[in-house]
Amino acid sequence: MLVTGFEPFDGAAHNPSGELARRLGELGHPDCRIVGEVLPVSFARAPGLLAAAIDAHHPDVVVMLGLAENRHAITPERVAINLADARIPDNDGDQPTDAALEPHGPAARFALLPIKHIALAIANAGISAEVSLSAGSYVCNAVMYAALGIAEQRAGSGGAPLQAGFIHVPATPQLGGDPHFTLDELERGIRIAITTILDLRA
Repeated sequence: MLVTGFEPFDGAAHNPSGELARRLGELGHPDCRIVGEVLPVSFARAPGLLAAAIDAHHPDVVVMLGLAENRHAITPERVAINLADARIPDNDGDQPTDAALEPHGPAARFALLPIKHIALAIANAGISAEVSLSAGSYVCNAVMYAALGIAEQRAGSGGAPLQAGFIHVPATPQLGGDPHFTLDELERGIRIAITTILDLRA
């Protein structure tokens, strides 16, 4: 399993998504091998680095993590859209507006993870979680769209199936978020998500 997160952005010192990806890669999981990667918050660079990580590690599952500061739950995403429309510049200073991620790509690509099962399992463990319709139109959406495109290419060429999807996490207290969502609590939630994915693959 490849788990990705992002570096800090918009002047923040922390990004819990990248810290979670790094921590999960270091600590692992009893039922699968996890590779953790931290991606740049860059429309130009992040999708290519994600594709390179998939090529290098040949994962069966890709779980991408990102920060949604204004949310109050862990939110698996249903859909990525073919749109880059940035409210703030990325870490390269780029701020695309109403731009297609892939000019000839489909309007949307749907998650290949069991998102409703994931949200329910996390919520049943006492951690706020709910399904979110859209990954937005920032870099999180761009990498989700790219990963699902790679999964489509694999399926079309008869290659090994690739399950891919995106989960947004809320801000931790260091970023002014709800004190309930410590990094440890977010890690517990994402571990439940991983276990749910593995159980449903068995």
